[in-house]
Amino acid sequence: MRETSEAAVKRLKQVGINVIMLTGDREEVAQSVGDAVGITTIVAGVKPDEKAEHIRRLQGDGPVAMIGDGINDAAALTLADVGIAMGAGSEIALESADIVLVRNDLADAVAALELGRATMTRIRTNLAWAFVYNLIGLPLAMGLLFPWTGWLLPPAFAAAAMSLSSVSVVSNSLVLRWWQPSAKLRSGDV
Repeated sequence: MRETSEAAVKRLKQVGINVIMLTGDREEVAQSVGDAVGITTIVAGVKPDEKAEHIRRLQGDGPVAMIGDGINDAAALTLADVGIAMGAGSEIALESADIVLVRNDLADAVAALELGRATMTRIRTNLAWAFVYNLIGLPLAMGLLFPWTGWLLPPAFAAAAMSLSSVSVVSNSLVLRWWQPSAKLRSGDV
């Protein structure tokens, strides 16, 4: 258990994620760890095939992410909507996961979530920009609005505008190169 684990669990809860611990450990050990990091829903003494069954049941309520590191987690990692393996985990867990975290730190799972959300925001922004461009630019370039507005977009200008649209979408996407996990998460002060 790392010092960032409690902050990571707190951050996951803040963004509306229901955090559950499924572990093969004994109840007392699991409860102790859960108490230390702020996890209240704990299912202990779970066998590997039971983990997969728990994931299947949870999927009835919505998408499920599973974070694991051992051979016992492989089936559940494969079954989860998003399987996340800790980098120091077993080879089979690493192969079963959709995402492999380089470090054995739960804060990195939160960072992956934040990066995924930032990426989706960029994708939505790019789609909105393309929609607006096409909604306005294409009718102008085709001369459809000319009878009512008197506006006509010359083909050369329309081509330049399309190039500018592509540059703006690429530039908006490149902003992700400078993305950083939230400062509060890095400091452990969520």
